[in-house]
Amino acid sequence: MIPVVIDPFKELRDIERKISSMLEFENKMAPSTQVENIWMPAVNEKEDEKAYYVEVDLPGVKKEDINLEVKDNVLTISGERKFKKEEEDKGYKRVESFFGKFERSFTLPADADAEKIEAKAEDGVLHITIPKVEQKENIKKIEVK
Repeated sequence: MIPVVIDPFKELRDIERKISSMLEFENKMAPSTQVENIWMPAVNEKEDEKAYYVEVDLPGVKKEDINLEVKDNVLTISGERKFKKEEEDKGYKRVESFFGKFERSFTLPADADAEKIEAKAEDGVLHITIPKVEQKENIKKIEVK
């Protein structure tokens, strides 16, 4: 029996290629419209008994271009990686990095202390620490009549 190799992401790559080719066609048909680049940085999350930790890969993004805010118990990380256009006289140049605006949002757990969130950008990674608050059990005895 010959083993069959299954690629679970093949269909997603096919869809991505189709959408990409449609956008390229659309850009060629309407050169006057400007398409805004949007990218989704990778995020790693972990927790221990004291806090939640979020690491966001943001290579090439300056800390001045990163915004963090908490609204209605949702932490939103947004910003922009700016692209410097470079031209060459001979041949061509290919750029394979993502640039443009990004935004990621996370609903904070009930035990997260939104007032004490800390963030630090270091070596292209944004480190966010979300401390936990001690939740007291709020049990009220109800008399049965």
